[in-house]
Amino acid sequence: MVAERGWWVLLSYRVPREPSTPRIAVWRRLRQLGVAQLGDGLVALPEDARTRELLEWVAGDVEAAGGEAVLWRAQALAGADERAVARTMADARAVEYRGLAEAASSALAGPAEEATRALRRLRRELQAVRRRDFFPPPEREAATQALDALARAVADGARTAGSRA
Repeated sequence: MVAERGWWVLLSYRVPREPSTPRIAVWRRLRQLGVAQLGDGLVALPEDARTRELLEWVAGDVEAAGGEAVLWRAQALAGADERAVARTMADARAVEYRGLAEAASSALAGPAEEATRALRRLRRELQAVRRRDFFPPPEREAATQALDALARAVADGARTAGSRA
């Protein structure tokens, strides 16, 4: 979890309702980044050079769409509040990791050709989830193990098919 009273980067933003395309693009980008939604138009990420830069880019997109954006560097006044935000972020990633583990298990039970395609897709998805995983939950390891098992099965299937040829 986050160290008590760590620094956060906050983005306060407002995007015009019309046209809706820029507003949706900002929302999708924030979701990809794994932000904590603190309120309507207020999101946060643990502060480091990467997260600061990412939110600066989003702020630029908001302003380019005719909206308003302000970046803040902040600390929670209470450690419990900070832990609650971190827990919310970890819970969101846990849901994603469980989905990846379930998809890997399903692919393992399916045809070999589909398992190979699924493995490539799931590896990309795992990488994307890890990029937005600031407070790794236990489900991260379970998802990694499920993908490793799928990779072993795909490799074994390829070796078996190669030995038959």
